[in-house]
Amino acid sequence: MVAEAAYARCRHIARQHYENFPVASWLLPRAARPHVAAIYAFARIADDFADEGQRSPKARLALLDGWRERLQQTLAGSIKEDGSDGEAIFTALGDTIRRFNLEPILLDALLSAFRQDVETTRYGTWDALFDYCRRSANPIGRLVLRISGYRDDQLDAWSDDVCTGLQLVNFWQDLERDLAKERLYVPMETVTRAGADIDDLRHRRFTPAWRSALTEAAARTRERFDRGRPIADGVRGRLRWELRATWLGGVRILDRLAAQGFDVFTVRPTLRWRDAGLIGVRTIAW
Repeated sequence: MVAEAAYARCRHIARQHYENFPVASWLLPRAARPHVAAIYAFARIADDFADEGQRSPKARLALLDGWRERLQQTLAGSIKEDGSDGEAIFTALGDTIRRFNLEPILLDALLSAFRQDVETTRYGTWDALFDYCRRSANPIGRLVLRISGYRDDQLDAWSDDVCTGLQLVNFWQDLERDLAKERLYVPMETVTRAGADIDDLRHRRFTPAWRSALTEAAARTRERFDRGRPIADGVRGRLRWELRATWLGGVRILDRLAAQGFDVFTVRPTLRWRDAGLIGVRTIAW
């Protein structure tokens, strides 16, 4: 498959999914957009293997194993030509890896997190949850930095904080959806401390104890966003605007969750078109 067509397919995949942050948006430098789309498509499909549909855990893990095998083949310079989305994704991804000398460990970390989604439904401590975020979200930020020409420990650290914040916001936003799959990402140490009962959530009862637990979770999330905020001032050009909009989008969802007392059974907050104007103004006024 010609790389140009492969990148076009990745951009199409990126446009089909809602996220709390812009994906390969016009804010990014034009040259970076197809490469970010390739990474997103690779991660999005793998995440869907772990989450979507009615597959058994065994079937999900088999699909993820197959995705890892295709990644290893790509790293070795071989693309499986089968006319599938997978061929397009790995054709584009292989080209991106070679152009920017991307660290394969970052891509493999994503796959390890998706496997964990299949195998782990509870987290005892915040440290355990942060370790998951280190692999499920943080590699994306670092890969975007690499594509944009940055290899800097401080930028990586700020990026990790923002990416972890975005991942945590998504957990609290999707509390109801995840529980339908018997997953709970609020660490059990916080659940226990608040005196919350998981059965209340199963029966769609959002109690004061759960509000207390999510209030603590939101405070830890906001701390990550605050720590990572300097990332947008540490880079140049259009990437600065992209990272500002990403940060503001995540914080906007967190603010909405707090305003409704974290009760996602009543309303699941998302970013809407009217938010774009506000985020745009705040991006400029940063």
